[in-house]
Amino acid sequence: AEMTHLQAGLSPETIEKARLELNENPDILHQDIQQVRDMIITRPDIGFLRTDDAFILRFLRARKFHQTEAFRLLAQYFQYRQLNLDMFKNFKADDPGIKRALTDGFPGVLENRDHCGRKILLLFAANWDQSRNSFIDILRAILLSLEVLIEDQELQINGFILIIDWSNFSFKQASKLTPSILKLAIEGLQDSFPARFGGVHFVNQPWYIHALYTLIKPFLKDKTRKRIFLHGNNLNSLHQLIHPECLPSEFGGTLPPYDMGTWARTLLGPDYSDENEYTHTSYNAMHVKHASSNLERDASPKPMKRSQSVVEAGTLKHEDQGESENTQPLLALD
Repeated sequence: AEMTHLQAGLSPETIEKARLELNENPDILHQDIQQVRDMIITRPDIGFLRTDDAFILRFLRARKFHQTEAFRLLAQYFQYRQLNLDMFKNFKADDPGIKRALTDGFPGVLENRDHCGRKILLLFAANWDQSRNSFIDILRAILLSLEVLIEDQELQINGFILIIDWSNFSFKQASKLTPSILKLAIEGLQDSFPARFGGVHFVNQPWYIHALYTLIKPFLKDKTRKRIFLHGNNLNSLHQLIHPECLPSEFGGTLPPYDMGTWARTLLGPDYSDENEYTHTSYNAMHVKHASSNLERDASPKPMKRSQSVVEAGTLKHEDQGESENTQPLLALD
């Protein structure tokens, strides 16, 4: 198999898992990748900024080697970045907004994987200081973190687990989660990113988060819906899916409490608290082109301009009329 160097560094177990679960066949990897690449001409409206083998392979893995599905995901990936240019303008760890979110622990990333080799991402919702971090910056920090993690082939195959702890997340904080920004998050994670999410676990969610979940359910694919688990304060049901030895004590696990700076230090280096220039080449080169004005010129006027969120006095204001009926807070506060 001339193309097996694409699987370089993978353990035999993982290669076998990819074959069984993802229909990955080393002998025809090259043909599969080429067939996805050949579809690019069908979407001249999208700038495909990266089309190398290793990059296309992660989309095939994310869609179990269904070529059409993999291509649709690849197209969505770049289209999402084209439609939300401002989100990806300075898409690196030293961007002030992303850096603040990372430093505040959005997302947390556990060092060790779970028993299925999946990487565990943590979000402690109550730590969201809305005067410090816009929801958009938290989303950008999560997408950037995934971008870095997905370079690891084992994770392309094994995937991710997301645990969201809602304890002490106030009604007032929840009222900032408008349908339009939640939809933006779902589009970015579910429809436009080449990762396998093995499960999204809600822990200690209050009734208003449950209500919010019911409202966003229509945006979720069936496959996603089946993977969202609402545990409330029943940690036993969480432990049946993720072993306690993989979890920090906040989730009834045997590991020490999660230190919020862990992932930020990994991404920003040991001096992550300084304001040093920091760049990470692999995704930088790729996203730099997004700032180019010709992209904005070529994009036909979109009837629904993506709302640009700015944080003013700690409240999320949407500078945009197109979605006004959609940007009302779900939980109107007196």
